[in-house]
Amino acid sequence: MSSNRSLTVVALSFALLGPIAPYAQAAGSTFVNPLLPSGPDPWVTYRNGYYYYMNTTGNSLVIRKTRSMADLQTAETKVVWRPPPAGPYSHEIWAPEIHFLSGKWYIYFAADAGTNQSHRLWVIENASSDPLAGEWTLKGKVADPADKWAIDASVFENGARMYMVWSGWEGDGNGVQNIYIAELADPWTIKGQRVKLSTPEYPWEKMGDRNIDVNEGPEVLHHDGRIFLIYSASACWSDFYALGMLTASGSSDLLAASSWKKSPLPVFRQSPAAHAYAPGHNGFFRSPDGTEDWIIYHANPEPNQGCGEHRSPRAQKFTWKPDGTPNFGRPVPIATPILRPSGEGAR
Repeated sequence: MSSNRSLTVVALSFALLGPIAPYAQAAGSTFVNPLLPSGPDPWVTYRNGYYYYMNTTGNSLVIRKTRSMADLQTAETKVVWRPPPAGPYSHEIWAPEIHFLSGKWYIYFAADAGTNQSHRLWVIENASSDPLAGEWTLKGKVADPADKWAIDASVFENGARMYMVWSGWEGDGNGVQNIYIAELADPWTIKGQRVKLSTPEYPWEKMGDRNIDVNEGPEVLHHDGRIFLIYSASACWSDFYALGMLTASGSSDLLAASSWKKSPLPVFRQSPAAHAYAPGHNGFFRSPDGTEDWIIYHANPEPNQGCGEHRSPRAQKFTWKPDGTPNFGRPVPIATPILRPSGEGAR
């Protein structure tokens, strides 16, 4: 969720997709993209037979619960938290992620006090086994000692240690968004200093016309002893928003920037033929039977639509290359039938 994106997220009417692909669900064993008519910054967690889905609404935290990704439109939906009318976490609720950690549910999100410069990371907690039940309580701000502008938090575990990655500023002024990592002492407390892992350096990471270079939306994949950090690069308001990749050994010191190697080319990018412009801010999930890996991301159906309500969530399966790196392919065209995640079963 970039610092300069549209501040209002509203429902996208089916008509916006016009003749290219109105929202639809294919029958039986397949589904089609987009999963919803609008849904920036999508995130999915699968647990105990259910997918729990979230995306940016701007003014609340909303969970959708479903046994099938094809049924997001009709999924059980609940607003689980609303911000107060004023205060440090009262405005611009961005990029929520729900995680099950240490036996409880946590939702991480970015929020500010009414000015973008005050954006920081926050977390709420729920001890219920069902995140749509029980009570969500604010644990507080999650910040390293520098306490600089921060958005797009994600959390992952490696061995017995827990880490947070996010997008942030080096200082107090906008101009460059970097990817940072820090260790967590618990799900709401950063242990030690942040470490910068990536800053925009390649031309494809610097697309946009507002003199702001962007690395944001970091997400982590584990595979065969390696850790892949997939991030969104370039300005979200450009059509050239794309996914980049950092790679580290799972046995390395993840808090050492030297442990991470950046790929020189994007690993997932726009496809005009697929009506997928500015694809990014992704998440990952596995099929119910654990045999398939899936990526979920947002994209605009037409060029020059910026980073507002036109962004819709899309999902597709990905594979692995012989060298052990992820092969995301290209965006699947809108309205193309896709086999549902393995283990969901046909309706």
